[in-house]
Amino acid sequence: MGLLNEFKEFATRGNVVDLAVGIIVGGAFGKIVSSLVADIIMPPIGLLVGGVRFTDLKFWLRNAVTDSRGNIIKEAVTINIGNFIQSVFDFLIIAGSIFLLVKLMNRLNRKKSAESAAPPAPREEVELLTEIRDLLKYSQR
Repeated sequence: MGLLNEFKEFATRGNVVDLAVGIIVGGAFGKIVSSLVADIIMPPIGLLVGGVRFTDLKFWLRNAVTDSRGNIIKEAVTINIGNFIQSVFDFLIIAGSIFLLVKLMNRLNRKKSAESAAPPAPREEVELLTEIRDLLKYSQR
C-alpha cells in the first residue's frame, strides 16, 4: 500500500500536473503550427519560387519496381527534402514562439520580484513610536 500512496502523492503534485498540461497544450500547439506552415506559409513561398510544392521535393534513390500489370513489387526509395524543409519551418516558428513566451514570463517575474523586494511597510506601532520620537525632538528645541 505504501508504494501506491507514494505514486498517488507524486502524480497529484502540482508540478507533475502542470507538466502534463504543458505537454498536452504543447502537442496541440505543434499541430496548429504544422498546419500554419503547411497550409498558409509554404504555398505562397512555393508560388514565389516558381510554383513548387515543397512536399513534392524529393531526391529519388530508386524508382518503384512494378510488374507487367502495374502492381508495385518494390516501393520507391526517396529522400523527402520538402518534408524536411517544412519541419524546419515548424521548428523555427515553435522555437520563436516559445522564446517570446519565456521572455514575457521572465519580464513578468522580474516585475513581481521587484515589487516583493520593496521593504515591507512598518507596523503601526513602529510608525506611532517614530511620530512620538519626532515630536519629542521638536519639543526639546
